[in-house]
Amino acid sequence: MRQWAGPGPVPRWLLHADMDAFYAAVEARDEPGLRGRPVVVGGTGNRSVVASANYEARGYGVRSAMPMAQARRLCPQAAFVPPRFDVYHRYSESFHAIALSFTPLVEGIGLDEVFLDVSGCVALFGSPAEIAVTIRRRVTEELGLSCSIGAGPSKLVAKLASKAAKPRASTRGPVPGRGTLVVPEAEVHSFLWPLAVEALWGVGQASAERLHKLGVNTVGELAALPVASVVACLGQAAGQMLHSLAWGRDPRQVEPGRAAKSIGHEETYSTDIVGRQDLDARLVVMADKVAGHVREQGLVARTVVLKVRYGDFKTLTRSHTFATPQATAPSFWTAARALLDGLELRDGVRLLGVSASGLLESGASSGQQLQLPLGPAPAVAGARAGPAGSAVAGARPLAATSGRTAIVPGPGEGAAWAKASQAVDAVRARFGAGALRPGTSLVEPERAKGRRPPEPP
Repeated sequence: MRQWAGPGPVPRWLLHADMDAFYAAVEARDEPGLRGRPVVVGGTGNRSVVASANYEARGYGVRSAMPMAQARRLCPQAAFVPPRFDVYHRYSESFHAIALSFTPLVEGIGLDEVFLDVSGCVALFGSPAEIAVTIRRRVTEELGLSCSIGAGPSKLVAKLASKAAKPRASTRGPVPGRGTLVVPEAEVHSFLWPLAVEALWGVGQASAERLHKLGVNTVGELAALPVASVVACLGQAAGQMLHSLAWGRDPRQVEPGRAAKSIGHEETYSTDIVGRQDLDARLVVMADKVAGHVREQGLVARTVVLKVRYGDFKTLTRSHTFATPQATAPSFWTAARALLDGLELRDGVRLLGVSASGLLESGASSGQQLQLPLGPAPAVAGARAGPAGSAVAGARPLAATSGRTAIVPGPGEGAAWAKASQAVDAVRARFGAGALRPGTSLVEPERAKGRRPPEPP
């Protein structure tokens, strides 16, 4: 076992572990017939976008966030697979568990990448290079997947090192990369400075164009400029930050157990949806999914956010903050629908999304959690039907500019829906996410046959 015996503080060592083509790799792992083929994961509609593409597909130019129609043109022989996020979550949990077996200082960045602070772990597990190799081996042996890992004295260097260690795309299959790359403090400048300036966090297209006009194309050229020149080009905050990053100065710490900022679900449709009732039914399904994920993580949400993108790509977001944090589908749905009621549909909706933000641990929320009541209740003037089709009594109206009224929970209504939600979660945990669906979503088959369901009372 090695102990740090040198003068001064313990050297800072951060790792960035990033799964390789995660979603597509999971699909190929679970379906042997996909191995060796180009695989593209994403929605099936013409307006869907690519969520993940393996290295075979990337060899044909397919990239994440690319329109699916473009991906089909570039690589028509690929296997186009719809995403299975519940499966990806399970693999992600195992990936995070491997990282946590080395250090409690693990910060998850999405499902497929983590930062680890292993500064205090070298005595137990060896050098950063040895830790990285061991993590990669375990990911391969335990998950049947691969990851790339970078190590360095900062988050910036570790992340760029993991990118440099990744495989390269090829139509004949991935060209293996280094797998791991360690950049000691003394080699930070020689590693960073040859990179394109776009490699730095915060350099987008507009910033890059401004820097190029100054003759800056590499990180080293940026570092060589006086900080005042960078500030004059990019502004005070951005200029100082990017100049510091160019010198490898990045003091950000690994934040273990960092809470998610939001949990959401959105859909892009192959044809614009113009019917408000059709959108209502889709909101029910989205709210149910989002609420389930919120409860799964032991959280409640202060705010529901609605996202609408029209056919001309104009995008609007609207939000509603609850008086008391919520975690059930009816509360999310009624808030989201009231927000939708306040928007004009124009020529139709291209994308619809619901997300929950202001997340808190369920035990940390103050006051009683107020939910919609379960079961039939007397009709209330102005009340709309809930997801189960029954009016909600004793609920407070949530103002909507279109004149329609949605329902938010009233006092004393928490226990019934909380128990119902627990029962729903238990059934889905045992029989799968599709075992139960909101009743309103069942109108979709009728709509597909050209028959419109009756408007709720």
